[in-house]
Amino acid sequence: VQLVESGGGLVQPGGSLRLSCAASGFTFSNSYMTWVRQAPGKGREWVSNIVGSNTYYVDYVKGRFTISRDNAKNTLFLQMNSLISEGTAVYYCARGAGHYDYWGQGTQVTVSS
Repeated sequence: VQLVESGGGLVQPGGSLRLSCAASGFTFSNSYMTWVRQAPGKGREWVSNIVGSNTYYVDYVKGRFTISRDNAKNTLFLQMNSLISEGTAVYYCARGAGHYDYWGQGTQVTVSS
């Protein structure tokens, strides 16, 4: 099983980024998939997950972030709009919901002017 995130980088406040997570080694289309982030000096926190076409978000990203998946390409996405400085974190994709059995290596997102 492998999860590989990409798409992170430096963005100004108010900007957008689209994160990707390429999955392999398991049946992606049947899997709960989650985005989790870890801000500097803090623990990991759940951001969003998707199962089938159902999506869920932590309150403070609702309306700004969109999780989606392309089952034909075994890829998970997180579109992040209207980013704020508190969005600076390492973003991880993980398989599961609540309990995660596989994690990617993470991609750094820095929101700064």
